[in-house]
Amino acid sequence: MLRYTLLRLLGAIPTLLLVIVLAFLMVHAAPGGPFDAERALPADVEANIARAYHLDEPLPQQFLRYLSGLLQGDLGPSFRYRDYTVNELIGAAFPLSLKLGAMAMALALVLGVSAGTAAALRQNSTLDRVVMAFAMTGISIPVFVVAPILVLFLAVKLQWLPAGWSSTTSASRLVLPVITLALPQIAYIARLTRASMIDVLSRDFIRTARAQGLGTMTVVRLHALKPAMLPVLSYMGPAIAAILTGSVVVEEIFGIPGLGQFFVRAAGNRDYTLVLGIVVFYATLIVLLNLVVDILYGVIDPRVRQR
Repeated sequence: MLRYTLLRLLGAIPTLLLVIVLAFLMVHAAPGGPFDAERALPADVEANIARAYHLDEPLPQQFLRYLSGLLQGDLGPSFRYRDYTVNELIGAAFPLSLKLGAMAMALALVLGVSAGTAAALRQNSTLDRVVMAFAMTGISIPVFVVAPILVLFLAVKLQWLPAGWSSTTSASRLVLPVITLALPQIAYIARLTRASMIDVLSRDFIRTARAQGLGTMTVVRLHALKPAMLPVLSYMGPAIAAILTGSVVVEEIFGIPGLGQFFVRAAGNRDYTLVLGIVVFYATLIVLLNLVVDILYGVIDPRVRQR
């Protein structure tokens, strides 16, 4: 298992390097620059600013300088938030994004696994059809459509919840963003759980457990749930990536001062180092979380450890 973990870590290095190269080239290929709003400045002042941020150097030299700083854990200064480094901005904004993502994932797991299990136990029933209809709807509608609909009904019409982040200081302002992020993942996890649970419930060891007089919920809890969770666990990597990238849209819609909002504004301002820093940070986080998921898969399924 240790060898498998080390190989996965080594295999992640080329992936991260490719992400860094592509992000660097795409950011610098975009029209405009970080100081376009200051064109009223004299030419010599602009030249001094470009020299101070090394923007007057050839692109390969800029990339090597950035990569050198990255290897030391330095993501560079922000071009727009000039009193802060990218490390400081990410450190201040990420805890809120992490809180939203963790709550959305926990909600998705609880509701998705519960709904999928209930549908599998009542296969082809009305409950099964309702759960699958909800799952298809949740998969089909993107978060930027779900968010305004939830705001319209739950915040504007029913006035149960605040519409935006600044509407209140209570914990209720987290509810709509968390639900918006969780809904697509609830749908995917419910479908995966249903299909996996139906397969597991038809196996011989489940029939043996039932023949011993165990009740349905006992069989599910003690014998069926763990093997049925393997496909769900495999999906956790893409699900975490979807929640992290989806939070960029959700944070902007609800006005949440998290990392996603910083990313959107940095892209609009051509804040090269902040955009690159957030991309590298997200890419590293996703790779590490996928590694954790793979390790957990090996813990649950001994066959993975024997390969």
